[in-house]
Amino acid sequence: MRADAGSSAAAARGIRRTLAVMRFGTLDFTPALDSPELLAAPTAATLAASGTDAADVLVSAIDPALADTAAFCEHYEISMADGANCVVVQARRGERTWYAACLVRGSDRADVNGVVRRHLDARKLSFAPMDTAVELSGMEYGGITPVGLPADWPILVDESVAGHERLIVGSGIRGSKLLVSGAFLAGLPNAEVLPLALPG
Repeated sequence: MRADAGSSAAAARGIRRTLAVMRFGTLDFTPALDSPELLAAPTAATLAASGTDAADVLVSAIDPALADTAAFCEHYEISMADGANCVVVQARRGERTWYAACLVRGSDRADVNGVVRRHLDARKLSFAPMDTAVELSGMEYGGITPVGLPADWPILVDESVAGHERLIVGSGIRGSKLLVSGAFLAGLPNAEVLPLALPG
């Protein structure tokens, strides 16, 4: 009886996974919670703690050599406008240094020295050094995602990202990508929606 019950449960999980597959570009995405090995540890922990909010977050394995936006979009036939880049910035005012993440579509650039600097009330703002971003986030460079960033980091989400139905973001590692809704990103802890993208 136990074996039958176990088989039925496994079959049910298999059906659920099959139904949850979504094709985007040339990639097949499945529930991220079913594949923690495709996520950075902080990302997996955040999704596991998110409950039903994480149910629609999907993941697909990719070639790590193609993780950078332009190469990824060209190879997997995905528009740059259907992806969001997560840029980590370093803010300074007096003796204080802090960090934030900015999310803009792959086809846009964040107004780092204008909107972002003013919003963070920073005297100086720059892109965070690669080693610092990797160490503090616990993620791989080129795969940093807003999902699972340190709890005290502001997450600034461009309004065009927040309004997107489905878009690609990093998973915390270079070997996969997440497929999420803009609403999910806008609802992350510490997330604020702003007009971040530079015009035209």
